[in-house]
Amino acid sequence: MQNFEVMAFVLGCIGTVSWAVCFWWMHRISSRQDSLLKELREMTARIEKLSQAEHDLIREVHPQVSEIKEHVQDVREVVSPEKN
Repeated sequence: MQNFEVMAFVLGCIGTVSWAVCFWWMHRISSRQDSLLKELREMTARIEKLSQAEHDLIREVHPQVSEIKEHVQDVREVVSPEKN
């Protein structure tokens, strides 16, 4: 009977130590995930900022592109060999 009590005590100690190791391991994984998520949030913020700047540049240049096309068409009409 005493042999079973010793074995139960040893198994209980092993279970407690295993629980502590698992808790530490999960905490470590969680810390890594948190740091990765923080880095991803910062990267996303930078990408959004760059995307907004690119959008603003495209919006600023877009009307100028239409004007350039009109001027090219005017020059094409003036320079075209069919007109000479």
